[in-house]
Amino acid sequence: MALRTIRLYDDPILRKICREVNVVDEKIKLILDDMADTLYHTDNSAALAAPQIGILKRLVVIDFGEGLIELINPVIVETQGLQEVTEGCLSIPDKWGKLNRPHFVRVSAQNRHGETFEIKGEGFLAKCLCHEIDHLEGILFIDKVTKFID
Repeated sequence: MALRTIRLYDDPILRKICREVNVVDEKIKLILDDMADTLYHTDNSAALAAPQIGILKRLVVIDFGEGLIELINPVIVETQGLQEVTEGCLSIPDKWGKLNRPHFVRVSAQNRHGETFEIKGEGFLAKCLCHEIDHLEGILFIDKVTKFID
């Protein structure tokens, strides 16, 4: 495993749409391992999407203290409710804002064995899932902010 450099907001890769992973091979597993390693060695981090380390693949890792979640080709298949959240981003250091996210999401994805599964998230997990899946579409949280926080 290796620590990867987190790309910052002015890097054009963060605005690109990521490619679907067609085969979950050792290379993809290594990227997931590197993403997790980078996540765990970065202050104030809960999640990371592949474009944030310069890789245009549909990969996400999340861990906010309840264990690592790895998502390959995640797709939001259901949303419910609305919540106002405060967000920041590792790629946009020292910038925070308020925005609206679904209160509940259901996401379909693959695991590191290529098996399809669903994950449901409410509150903070729903926010993380939406934020990271937005990254895969080249969308940053600042695009959705209703109010920046100083």
